[in-house]
Parts: sequence; C-alpha cells; structure tokens
Amino acid sequence: MIQPISAHWHEQVPVLIAGGGPVGMTLAALLARYGIASLVIEMDASYCTGSRAICMSRRSQEILAWVGADKPLVDKGLSWVGGRSYYRDKEVLHFQMPSEPTQRFAPMVNIQQFYAEEFAHKAALAQGGLVDVRWSSKVVAVRPQIHGAQVDIEAADGLHTVAADWVVACDGGRSTVREQLGLQLVGTQYEGRYVIVDVVQKTRRAVERLAWFDPPSNPGSTILMHRQPDDVWRIDYQIRDDEDPVEAVKPENVLPRVQSHLAMIGENEPWEPLWISIYNAKCLTLESYRHGRVLLAGDAAHLVPIFGVRGLNSGLDDAANLAWKLALVQQGKAADALLDSYATERVQATRENIVYGAKSTEFMAPPNYGFKLLREAALRLATEDRTVSGLLNPRQSTPVEYVGSALNWPAQPGDCGMVRAGMPAPEAKLRGITGDTHLSAGFGSGFVVLYFAEHAALPIELAALATTSRTGAADPADVQVICIASQGQPTVSTRIDEAGQARERYGALNGSAYLVRPDGYLMGCWPIANAQEIAAALKPFQQEPT
Repeated sequence: MIQPISAHWHEQVPVLIAGGGPVGMTLAALLARYGIASLVIEMDASYCTGSRAICMSRRSQEILAWVGADKPLVDKGLSWVGGRSYYRDKEVLHFQMPSEPTQRFAPMVNIQQFYAEEFAHKAALAQGGLVDVRWSSKVVAVRPQIHGAQVDIEAADGLHTVAADWVVACDGGRSTVREQLGLQLVGTQYEGRYVIVDVVQKTRRAVERLAWFDPPSNPGSTILMHRQPDDVWRIDYQIRDDEDPVEAVKPENVLPRVQSHLAMIGENEPWEPLWISIYNAKCLTLESYRHGRVLLAGDAAHLVPIFGVRGLNSGLDDAANLAWKLALVQQGKAADALLDSYATERVQATRENIVYGAKSTEFMAPPNYGFKLLREAALRLATEDRTVSGLLNPRQSTPVEYVGSALNWPAQPGDCGMVRAGMPAPEAKLRGITGDTHLSAGFGSGFVVLYFAEHAALPIELAALATTSRTGAADPADVQVICIASQGQPTVSTRIDEAGQARERYGALNGSAYLVRPDGYLMGCWPIANAQEIAAALKPFQQEPT
C-alpha cells in the first residue's frame, strides 16, 4: 500500500512511472486493474498540445479496451482502412488494410495524442484509486538500489524523494531516467526534416492516409495528410536539406506552403493553423529495456520513424507486455526473471519496427541521391504500370511475432494450424450468452485456454485448470478456459463459432487447444489438448506469494 508522508506526497510506492503520456497512463491503468498502485510523474501541467502521434492501430485499440478507454477513443476518432499516394498529380497507389464488416475495431483510428492521453488518464483514475498522477512535476534524479530505487522529484511545492520498488521510464525521447542511468540509444538518425502542421478546415474528403511525392503545390517535397477529429488536418511536409529548421517553422514560411497544397487538392474552405512543429526520423533503441529495478518503455526506450505509425503503437504494446509481468512479480507470483522477457521481446519488436521504419523513411525522405533516383524510377513506373504500386506501400504497423521467446512453449508434434507460440492470438467474431462478441474481448486479464470442439463440451481435466481471482480485481495469474464450439448454445465457458472464423484463423481441429497470455499473445499450441502440459506451462506464473 502507498504510505503518505503528507496529505500530498508518498514516502514509498510499488511503481513509479516517469511520464504521463499515453504510454505511462495506459501502463498505470493496466497495473491498477491488477491491483498494483503507481505514482505517475508528469512534467507538463496537463495533456500535450498538437496532434503528435495520431494513428491508433487495431492492436492499440484492443489494449485500451482492457481498461475501458476504447469507447471514447473510437467515438471521438476517425476510423480508416486505407490510403492513396500520388506522384505529382497522378494517383500511383490505393492500398487497403485487412478489414471486414464483423471486425471489432477498424485497422486504424485517427485521433490527436492529447485525446489518447485524456482517455487513458481517465481510465487510470477509474481503477479503484490506485493511480496518483502528479502534474507539473519532474524526475530529476534516479538512484537504483538492490530492491528498488530512490527518485528525486521536483514539484511546485519543493523537492521530494520517493522510494519505489520499481521505476518505469515512459518520459519520452529526452528521458531523464535514461540519462540518469547513463544509457545511450543506438542506431541511425536521418537528416531529412518534416514540418508538422495542424490546421482547422471543414472537408468532405474521405478519411484516408494521403501522400504526395513532388506535388505541383510544393515541387520537390513529400506531403502527408490525415484527417483528425474537430475538423483538423494533420499535414506533414518535407523541407529541403539546406533550409534552416528555425526559419522553416515560422508561420510566414509555413502558411503559404499549406495554402498552396490545399488549393491544389481543391480544399477551398477557410482554414487557420493550430500548431506547428518539426521532426526528423530516428531509428534508435536501447540494447535492453531492463536495468535492475528500472524498466524503460515507449520513446524512452526506442525512437522509430513516424512512417508506418509504429511509435505510439509500439509504446502501448510495451505497456501491454510489461503490465502483467510486473504485476505478477510485484505480487510474488512469479520470479523477477520474468521481466527479462519483457526486455528481450520488446527489443526484438523494436528491431523489426526499425527495419520497416527505415525502409519507409528511405522512400519518404531519401537519404541520398541514389535513393532519390530509385524512388523516382519506382514512382514514374507506377504511373504507367499499377502492378508495381506495391513498392510504394507504407507498411502500416502490425503486431510483432515474438520469435524464440523464452515464454513460448515448445511446439508439439502434429498440426497446430495457422498459428504458433509467440504470435498475436487471432481475432474472431463469436456468439456468447449475451449476444455477439469477439474473442479478443476475453483477453487482457489473465491467461486463456481455448479448446476447439464440434459441440459445447470441455474435458474435465481442462475445465479443472480454470481459476478465479479471490480479490475481485483482475489477476494476471487467473486462468479462463473457453470452449469454441461449432454449434450449440453458448454458456459461461462456451462461445459458438457460427461463421467458422475462429476455427479457420487458428487452423484448429476438434480437440485442439491454445494457451493465450494475458497480453493476447499465444504461448502454446496443442494439436491434441494436453491438460498436464498446459498446467506445466502455467506453473511459473502461479507461485504462492512470498
């Protein structure tokens, strides 16, 4: 429990989260859902300004749903499934992301980052009073110790020292915690710069990701556009290498370029600017995201280019991966070596994101003359032969497979179908006792065992694996066992796969079983359900608290 040293501050906390952006707030909400209290330290007085990270993936929407932040985000945001690219004034690409009428969430939702922060913050505050957020406060020193860390915090009422069992740095690209630990990001930083502009203008244009290469409105530049809520356009455009970045963001230099482009695409409604910033792409990561009792997540741990929208989305995946593991360790139900898997899995994910992000960056903002020639050749060819337009695809963010993770249960003899341990568990629409539901709606709490059968019936030994939390809160060590039946009537432990989506996407046969982690990732697959092996896979996460 948090022990207050005054009416306003705490002497010791289980978890101190540096940074109250969407990653920090989401992590705090997830931990609180598991009964873990946290103190969130945020330097700003409130939510951020400007659109910043704007595209929320389907996976991110699922994560936010675990804490009840999905509905306000989806209601406010603008969903989309594809986009268009143009070379000068000709369309050269129209891409569509996987989408279907039965889906729970759209592939992407456009929404300004400050809304994501607000919804995650409100979700955190709704988790039983376990989250204490301190605005206008800054972590200024971190002193790691064997069983935690001493953290100095500078606030309006003076300097405070708080002892934390665990510290999680979610304090962004200029992380104070990272600096205090003497850690260095490694990788590549690109020279090409983009000006980012938010403008208010009414439009009837469809919600799509739009890109122009060498447009007549701004010859030689690359321009990206996304519609946002509140009649906001987010516009990113590349500046020349010889342009002064300080001059480039001055309104007198920005507004004529924006006006020229809006006029070119026929957006003639009155408009006004809201926010202007500048950005250059970085492909950087720490070698490890765990350093004793200090962990790092989001931009504090890695910086990836905006192209492909892997920044905030990967940060939310960090929070999802870390929360259940940290909760189990803090509760004494798992050894703290479990947190090493957070570092290895998420570093692997970052490296994959960097590979795709670098490819997109080198196309969007060629780093040298050779890349520029290759890009122009591809664009010119695409105007004549649309079969090559796939070369222009921006490769939007998708969840990463944790290949070789220490948590993956060894593959079993036989056919597990379309999936394997380390992959995100596929989604499917099912029928439950209250009507239509989705498989992912059951993830994000504890472990889930999925058993496929023709009729609704669970083997006794599998049903015996189910546990129920005795605290009333979500418990990452809990196990839910669900029968996915092809026909019959749903029950508390049975879902009906009427359309066969689940069976098809898992490639399941009658008698197959799949173990899903609390973060919605597959941990093991059994062509023939084996309750004894599934119990062995769960054992490291169900120790008696010490």
